[in-house]
Amino acid sequence: MKKIGKTDPSLMILIEDLKKESRDGGAAIWRDIARRLEKPKRSWAEVNISRFERYADDGDTIIVPGKVLGAGNLSKKLTVAAYRFSETARDMIEKAGGRNLTIEELVEENPSGSGVRIMR
Repeated sequence: MKKIGKTDPSLMILIEDLKKESRDGGAAIWRDIARRLEKPKRSWAEVNISRFERYADDGDTIIVPGKVLGAGNLSKKLTVAAYRFSETARDMIEKAGGRNLTIEELVEENPSGSGVRIMR
C-alpha cells in the first residue's frame, strides 16, 4: 500500500516546529503556515516577484508557504521568507537590497510573527 502524507523529513520537522512555536508563543500565523505546508505540494503557493512589486510596500516582511519564482521586476527592499526560492528570484531580491530567509530563520528572528504578511 502506498504511503500517504509527507515523506521529506526536513519538511515534517519544520511543520512540527511551526506548530510548537504557535502553541508556545501564541502566534497563530505559524499554525497557519504549518497547515498550508501540510497540504499536497501541487496546492502550495508559487509566487512571482512581480506580485511583491504590486502588493508589498517597501520594508515589508513577507512569507510564502511554497516557492518564490523570478518572473517580473522588483524595486522594493523586502525581507522574504519561503520554503524554496528559484535562483533568479533569490538574485533579484538581493539586487533590490532585500533579504532571503528560510521559514526557520524568520521564526527565530520574529517568534511573535508580528508584521509578517502571507503571500500566496
